[in-house]
Amino acid sequence: MAINRRDFLKATSGGALLLAAGASVAAAESTPLPPGAVGILYDATLCIGCKSCMVNCKKFNSIEEGGALYTPGREIPYERANAEGPWDEVTNLSDKSLCLISAYKNGTGLQRGEEIDGYSFVKNHCMHCINPACVSVCPVAALVKDSVSGAVTYKKERCIGCRYCQVACPFGIPKFEWASNNPRIVKCQLCSHRYATGGYSACCEYCPTGASIFGPVKELREEAKRRLALKFGSSYDYPTQTVGSTHRMPKTVSRYLDRVYGLSEAGGTQYLLLAGVPFDRLGFNPRITDQEYPDLTWAYIKKVPVLIAALLAAGAISYQVTRNKDGDGGKPGGKS
Repeated sequence: MAINRRDFLKATSGGALLLAAGASVAAAESTPLPPGAVGILYDATLCIGCKSCMVNCKKFNSIEEGGALYTPGREIPYERANAEGPWDEVTNLSDKSLCLISAYKNGTGLQRGEEIDGYSFVKNHCMHCINPACVSVCPVAALVKDSVSGAVTYKKERCIGCRYCQVACPFGIPKFEWASNNPRIVKCQLCSHRYATGGYSACCEYCPTGASIFGPVKELREEAKRRLALKFGSSYDYPTQTVGSTHRMPKTVSRYLDRVYGLSEAGGTQYLLLAGVPFDRLGFNPRITDQEYPDLTWAYIKKVPVLIAALLAAGAISYQVTRNKDGDGGKPGGKS
């Protein structure tokens, strides 16, 4: 059932008072993976920057049957700088783009996967945290973590536009449709609308090199650790599309950082990354810790009702002072 802002404020006035009184939020224990948790493993050493993932993400998420970008009457939301420019010029995640390939380059930029005088591509989209801060702070359950797959999805009919999710997400993923008359929050939903027909994330299905593969998170973790144990310069048969795929591509093993990004960040995520270049160089915030972020975000979010209450009180006092100065309630002819 949809809820508007007025109904929400009425329903949560008691909760706001509790928060204003400084009600504490208990520290969460380490959250286990959902039983059927699925996710993505992205290997930057295999990515050629073709952006097929971006194209097909946008295409398959613009369909009416559950697409995260679908808007009635709108075609695929390509982002053009001008009518004569390229058909899509995406530079950041936005309310029209759920997936982004960007590039790192240093010095001569000749050495693939190297931090110095090298280059690397990186793929950004929702991390699908095991204990997502966006879900924990949403007051109307518009953001939901699937109890089986673990995908973090969005329910437009519940959203009241508070945008707490944007404040809470340590990765800066949720985007708001500022230009829309009927705005919503937009983010990658792990192509969960494709599961019912036996499909999976489009970015993985259409990746030509196996840089992005889909599958059970436990198997993706094992595959990531297996790659970290490979010898630089040796050959390995990399699976394509899915972690259990029989279609494999033999390639020379590049140099890996000894780290699986997403294994522990923000308490762990269902999107895992491997690379040869440090992740802070690839645009990931080095201040993100291993702590589950709902504990931290509520410490900030719970101050919002206090601020609102203070502003309302200040406004009431200001009004009363002004009214008293006017005398007789501000009526004509009143005495000062």
